[in-house]
Amino acid sequence: LLLLFCSLDVWYYLRVVVVLVRAWFLSPVFDITAEQTASGRVVLHDVDLCHMNNARYLRECDFARFSLYTRNGVFKALRALGATMVVGASTIRYRRPLCVGEAFEIRSRIITWDEKSFYLEQRFVSRKDGMVSAVMFCKQNVLRSSPDKILQYLCKRKVSSCDRFTNTLTLWWSFVIVDCFEFLHL
Repeated sequence: LLLLFCSLDVWYYLRVVVVLVRAWFLSPVFDITAEQTASGRVVLHDVDLCHMNNARYLRECDFARFSLYTRNGVFKALRALGATMVVGASTIRYRRPLCVGEAFEIRSRIITWDEKSFYLEQRFVSRKDGMVSAVMFCKQNVLRSSPDKILQYLCKRKVSSCDRFTNTLTLWWSFVIVDCFEFLHL
């Protein structure tokens, strides 16, 4: 049993359960584009060189997205439609470190969507001084369905596509596409 505990990332799965149960009991959010906040604190196993490890930022973003999708009903719609989602692309920009013991919030929101994906922004904000420590953009691909069908399920009516690609999001997506094509031609 100890070998399984050590070889599998048990803490990750326990945290997923806690995040989902907590989100389930929080009040639902009916605006799919509303910003939602998840709180956290940098603990010793999150750090290298006395600040949060880069990989831990991405893991915390996962947990914040799980909470977001539980509260706004997207997970429920995915289950009903037999669909799933995977991260298609993500880029994070670090602005300043989060140190051991520092409390933070992750402010997550769906910015827009197209025929295949949702596009999200997630910001790490220090609770000490309100400074944005990191910003992540994420393309969340929908498999075996579409964002429009998910929204139609949630809203009980047809929802027109959203084309609110902000300038920052457009520049990010251009960077991702160019980077992919350059990689393919190596």
